[in-house]
Amino acid sequence: MTAGAVLFGAGILIVLALLFALGPSVADRLLNRVGRPGPHPLSEPARSLHRRLLVADLHADSLLWSRDLLARNARGHVDVPRLLEGNVALQAFTIVTKTPRDMNVESTSSDTLDLTALLTFLQRRPVRVWRSPLERALDQCRALRRAAARSGGALRIIESRGDLERFLAERRSRAGATAGFLGVEGLHCLQGSLENLEVLYRAGVRMMGLTHFFDNEVGGSAHGRRKGGLTELGRRVVRRIGELEGIIDLAHASVRVIEDVLAMTPRPVLVSHTGVRGTCDNNRNLSDASVRAIASGGGLLGIGFWKDAAGSAEVRSIVRAIRYVCDLVGVEHVALGSDFDGCVRVPFDASGMGLLTEALVSDGFHEEEIARIMGGNVVRFLLDHLPQETGTNRPPQ
Repeated sequence: MTAGAVLFGAGILIVLALLFALGPSVADRLLNRVGRPGPHPLSEPARSLHRRLLVADLHADSLLWSRDLLARNARGHVDVPRLLEGNVALQAFTIVTKTPRDMNVESTSSDTLDLTALLTFLQRRPVRVWRSPLERALDQCRALRRAAARSGGALRIIESRGDLERFLAERRSRAGATAGFLGVEGLHCLQGSLENLEVLYRAGVRMMGLTHFFDNEVGGSAHGRRKGGLTELGRRVVRRIGELEGIIDLAHASVRVIEDVLAMTPRPVLVSHTGVRGTCDNNRNLSDASVRAIASGGGLLGIGFWKDAAGSAEVRSIVRAIRYVCDLVGVEHVALGSDFDGCVRVPFDASGMGLLTEALVSDGFHEEEIARIMGGNVVRFLLDHLPQETGTNRPPQ
């Protein structure tokens, strides 16, 4: 072996070592940015109001990243200390299992390099998750459960109405606790098997996003190549979600999937994170017709915090989108869907949720309306549509 070959081999080893050691954390820092780092001072009226609210957010991809959720981190958007600082009572932890390299809002193929698979490898997650979207989903479920078990009660997991009722009662008398519930972003992680829906449900997933950025075996994505409706498997999946009292999430769904789901399910659906074309016209966001159709069935729309959803990653743009949907279908259908930790730049992290409360006050919303938008609508929706009891608080695996 020549000296040059030895040096080349050593160089490859150094690059791999750096990727393992620094790659994921550097990517996390670069991709999950904040426009306005804390602290976030508020006026006294806004601060007082915000502390009285039940704040809930429908979308955060925090489990994708190897951070300690119980420690305050210098990167990313969400951890328990920042949730508590932002008075977030309830955070949806949404599971990402596949992200194609050419991902875009117009036309995405699922056949390119899977960046989520690469990230799991670089983060040294268990070997079984490297090649299996289902195993990636279960790995993230276990990560949240382990964090809750280590939290000393600071982080609860919500799987049922009973869980949520007990948490809300305890929270009224005990400060310093927040809760999370699990959702999945795209049912390609079923790997074509209806039986795997039961596996996800037993792992604690209650909010089922049918598609992500690409078409899958269940149905078409708004950003896919075909943008079709529900497949036959997709129809069986929708029926089974209803039988399990799961919640259907239509974020990223094609127009045809939205129409197919609303035509076949009597249960209200939600969109965990979205914008609306009325304020930011692009293929990522919902038309007025889709907003009205979802709301007419009692649905809920989580307004996103990032540029493609709101028009800019600024608080005033989020409020503009919220105002538009309130005027279109009513305040009872509006919620927050930040997309924290979803490889987006947002105006503040979880600790800065009070900035949105202050902006809503400045825009003329009344206290009761703000309470509904900031989390009251989500809490009501979950109390109405989660299963009554499901045996929560099982030990971590």
